Order: sequence, then structure tokens, then C-alpha cells
Amino acid sequence: MLRVAVVGSGPSGCYTAQQLVQRDPEVRVDVLDRLPCPYGLVRYGVAPDHEKIKSLQASLRTVLEHERVRFLGGVRVGGPDGVPVKVLRGLYDAVVYCVGAATDRRLGVRGEELPGCWSATEFVAWYSAHPDAADAGFLRDVRSAVVIGAGNVAVDVTRMLMRDAAELRPTDMPQGALDALADSGVGEVRMVARRGPAQARFTTKELRELGTLPGTRVVVEPGDLALDPAGPETLPAVQRRNLEVLRGWAEQPPSKAADRHIRLRFHLRPVELLADGGRVGAVRFERTVPDGRGGVTGTGRYEEMPAQLVLRSVGYRGVPLEGLPFDEPSGTVPHAAGRVVRDGAASPGEYVAGWIKRGPSGVIGTNRPCAKETVTSLLADAPALARSEGPEDAVPALLAAGVEPVVWDGWLAIERAEAELGARLGRGVVKLADWDTLLAVARTS
Repeated sequence: MLRVAVVGSGPSGCYTAQQLVQRDPEVRVDVLDRLPCPYGLVRYGVAPDHEKIKSLQASLRTVLEHERVRFLGGVRVGGPDGVPVKVLRGLYDAVVYCVGAATDRRLGVRGEELPGCWSATEFVAWYSAHPDAADAGFLRDVRSAVVIGAGNVAVDVTRMLMRDAAELRPTDMPQGALDALADSGVGEVRMVARRGPAQARFTTKELRELGTLPGTRVVVEPGDLALDPAGPETLPAVQRRNLEVLRGWAEQPPSKAADRHIRLRFHLRPVELLADGGRVGAVRFERTVPDGRGGVTGTGRYEEMPAQLVLRSVGYRGVPLEGLPFDEPSGTVPHAAGRVVRDGAASPGEYVAGWIKRGPSGVIGTNRPCAKETVTSLLADAPALARSEGPEDAVPALLAAGVEPVVWDGWLAIERAEAELGARLGRGVVKLADWDTLLAVARTS
């Protein structure tokens, strides 16, 4: 009987576990996660007002409740406080690392360290109740914000800054974040991209949502659209639809009815964050033009945008996991069809899937074929993976090492506590947002 550990309970981890139990009738899978709660970015990355996408948790739940799958939360792997990779490998026939891309890319400009400049990842974690996130006063004394990037995450954080708190009340957003957004004085958000709208990575559905926010007007500079040389007929369908939406906003007459504004800007790249009273006060951009090779070049013309909050949303990046090889340029673990490669050769019993395997690309569904490829490799290797010695159950060994996993009943206790908190607040489910509370609830189950 094959015993496999899957590290990470987001979509890539759950799809890996699903593939394993569907294709091997005897395999036993432990899904480990550093957090006491499952589902990864579906719980902590999908915007709270995107209920349809968040409903994917129901299908991931089915995987984790399979009779041959066991969820073990609160288990750190690697690092000074975690289970060493080598030790974990000794507890299982195979280990699949599905640890995602845990950090964000930097802008690399002067002033980026100023207070008031954050990654979109940090902001999303805060309003999604990630236990590592803290209320860092994101919105304190903020009147205008700049979001740098042109993907769906940039659209999400722009929408969250502008959405009325009453519309967010039915979501599972933590109460502290909801209160801060309700008290926010943000009246204007500029979402800025260094390239043109034809190269933007947001989807049309996400883009259109910006135009549905009550009391908010979306403004697009006609000149920003004119700079893009691509004819609509040459573009893929998504980009054509995006341009149609943007042109519709660019052509609409000025309105005095809107209290708040979202301004979408293109062909501008940040060159410096400017200080005001010890924190960020503005962003200086250089106007760009297409370079004919898919990139842009600077023009030497600049403009400044006021902002007391700057959110960079220019991509995710994987981080090294102590004990695993790591390719710094790509931010991934070297692999061959999902098999971890050490010193030029596949490492027996070690595998990767998801963003740590292929980089932060694709959508949630992209993790399915990615997981399938890795599991195909693992099962092909299975005859050589059986351990001659080692425990039948890893949990006693983890407990002996001072690691107390949060089992599925502990997660169910967290779910009940979040439902009870929501009922007390006159809302639906409301997420618990700190480590101490989550662990205390989980361990009273």
C-alpha cells in the first residue's frame, strides 16, 4: 500500500490527492498544510464577493473527506520550526510539494520601502482573514490609492477599495476589515499598467465588474487607448472584448453624480515613490510606448499621481523550501514531469505540482492537468518507492516531534465557530482571523 504526503491543501494539492485515490485503489494520502484551514488560495485569495468561485471549496472538500485522504493542518514543513524535508520523506513512500508561490514580485524602484506601499498579496491576505496578516492600517488617512498592475488581482483590490461596505456585509470578510473599509475615506483609485490595454491580463468579466459599483465612475483616457497599435481584428477574443469595454468608458460623457472614481491608465511605468511626511504621498511614472517586440520603452516624459496607499500587483513568485532544490530565476523547484530533480537526476519519492512546479500561471483549473502529469510520474515510480522500514502512520511520529496536527474535526470546529460568529454579528459566516483563536477552536473539537 502506497502512502503519500501532499504538502499544501489548495487546488493543486487537492487535485493531486484526487488523482491519486482515483487511479490507485489502495493509496493512502495525507494532505498537510501549514495553516489549520484547508483550500489555500480559494479561501485566502479569492475575493470575498466572488461567491461562485469560492463555492469551489465544496468540490475540494469532497476530496479531503475521501475515506483514503486525511487532512493534517498546522504542520509546517521546512524552516527552523518545521518538519525537515528529509524527515518527512522518511515518513512516507512519496511526498508531493504543492506549496504555490508564496510571495510577490517587487517593483524595483526608489521609495518602494516607504510606509503605505504594500503588495496586493498583503492587502488580499488582510481582507481574507489570513492568520499571518495583520491590520497594518492600510486605509488610515488614505484619500487616493494607486494599484500598479493589470491582472485580475489588481482589479480585485481596486474593486474592494471602491465597493460599498454594505455590499460586503453578506460575505465572509473578517469584521475588522469590513469595519475599516466602511470607515475608509478612499475616493479615488488609479489602476496603472506599463503596457497597453491589449496586453492586460484581466478577464472581461472582472473588468466589467468595475462599472457596476454604485456611486462609482470608471474613467479611461482616450489617449491611452490610441497609443496601442494593435488593431482589434488581430487580437484574441478576450483582449477584443476588453478593448470594447474600455472604449465604452472612454467615450462616456463626464458625470457629476459619482462620488468615487476609478481611473484606468496605461503605458505608464513607475520610476519612484515619493514621500510625504515620512510615508508615500505620490508615485512618479514615465510614459512608455510599445517597442515593437512585445515590451515597452520609456519616453522621458513623466507624470505624478497622488496616493497615500500604493498596492503593487505585478505577479507572484515561489520561495525556496529548505531541503528542496530551487531555481532562482524562475522561482520554481527543478523537475522532470513533476519529479524533483537534484544534481541533474530525478530524486526518488519527491514530486511537485502547481505553481511551485510551473510558476504562477494559468487559472485554478490549470492545476488539474498539472496534477495529473505529476501523479502519472509518481504511480509509474511506485514499485520502486515502497519503504522497507518506517511507521505505518506518520501522526505518532509527528506528535513525538512536537507537532500537533489539526485534523478534519478541528477544521469542522473552526467552520462552526465562524458560523456562530457571523450569527452573533447579524451576518453570514465570518472568518476567524488570528492564529491563537483558530488553533484554540480547532483543538477543543
